[in-house]
Amino acid sequence: MIIGDQNEVTVAVLKAMEQTPDPRLRELVTLMIKHLHGFIREAKLSEEEFHQACNFIVRLGQKSDASHNEVVLMAGSLGVSSLVCLLNNGNKGQTETSASMLGPFWRMDSPKTENGGSIVRSPTPGPALFAECKVVDGKGDPISDAIVDVWQSSTEGLYENQDPNQADMNLRGQFRTDADGRFAFRSILPAGYPIPVDGPVGDFIRAVKRPHNYRPAHIHFLIYKPGFKTLISQIYVNDDPLLETDVQFGVTKALIGNYVRHDNETPPARDVTGPWYSFSYTFAMEPGEAKLPRPPISGKAVKEALSPALAK
Repeated sequence: MIIGDQNEVTVAVLKAMEQTPDPRLRELVTLMIKHLHGFIREAKLSEEEFHQACNFIVRLGQKSDASHNEVVLMAGSLGVSSLVCLLNNGNKGQTETSASMLGPFWRMDSPKTENGGSIVRSPTPGPALFAECKVVDGKGDPISDAIVDVWQSSTEGLYENQDPNQADMNLRGQFRTDADGRFAFRSILPAGYPIPVDGPVGDFIRAVKRPHNYRPAHIHFLIYKPGFKTLISQIYVNDDPLLETDVQFGVTKALIGNYVRHDNETPPARDVTGPWYSFSYTFAMEPGEAKLPRPPISGKAVKEALSPALAK
């Protein structure tokens, strides 16, 4: 089709997409073109703004590598990750859910760890945390033999893949639920941390004047069991002051956990001194296809860790 004016551009592109053989791909591409062209018209996008947008997308890819995924970070900063998650879980967005976004720091092949074992694999400061969790189905019945990946950042605000000073797979572990659907582990109390801002995501956060680039303290979980949809979750510390202003829009009411401080009680381990914490949570899985997501990262940083502070 030879285009006569701007009004015919969208018509020509949509006509060409009608040849797409896969029905779902055809639907997605058609909707994307309609909304994208509509946005350009409504915004009256200038040529300079178009070139800036293209450069921003290129920079997202250039900033991503084996130990960092800037694209996933940007999706979270726009609330896209959270929206996609909530639309696809909890009876398609109709009910509360334990599900949350995957985030940019999950790695495959976390060390298999016995129930109750520690995921602290190198000296890491912070109050001891003892977690006892349960996995159930929609009726509340326990799910045994589910594989559970656990990961979190250090108290310095860095996941081990970002920090060459941490042991490989520090604060990561893989567990299996017992006959009662339970799993337990030892770690440290998670701390709130800043997302990396040395790339285009940081430029965006500063440009739109977000109050900070921090996430509230949380622990990540990925639970896999054939017959159930793989459950990806983040459970937040209930008294964290950043719950209302999470830079990644990930906090829902159902994901605020029960982290309890103990000052005078005898700790579960003899080597613990000072205050310690306990944590409990019940994860509910939905029926569905069990499959693992594509890991956002595959390796560990080998250079000096970047300062997590928000650049002014």
